[in-house]
Amino acid sequence: MDKPNISGNTITIPSSQDFLADVDNFVEDYLENQKVSRSVIADIAICVTEIVINGIVHGNQSDPGKRVKVSVNKNNSKVEITITDEGGGFNPDTIENPIEEKNLLKEVGRGVFIVKSLMDEVDIKACPEGTLVILRKNLA
Repeated sequence: MDKPNISGNTITIPSSQDFLADVDNFVEDYLENQKVSRSVIADIAICVTEIVINGIVHGNQSDPGKRVKVSVNKNNSKVEITITDEGGGFNPDTIENPIEEKNLLKEVGRGVFIVKSLMDEVDIKACPEGTLVILRKNLA
């Protein structure tokens, strides 16, 4: 696969940041079609981009032979996005708190913190076949 593959409510991309705009457009278009407000779409788009970058860089080690998959679902009161990579998985408890004094000047390490502050629920699960991240945003 050398380009994004879209099937229903899912987009799968090679592990390259060259395809971030494709993911962003896919997610935003899906949510706009579902009549989600622009401000909520903006928050979700930021979070999806951050997690997809983590999947590409940290999970899949930017290996273009590996994939990142994003699925978006909306029901009446909630949006749920699942993002999976094909990396070795990781323990989310090892992420350092970026607002601790020793971490304030670090240039990396804020993505998951930002995602957790913008979404209502964030589940990160290490699996043998990679990492699964589930993002949920309440619409009510």
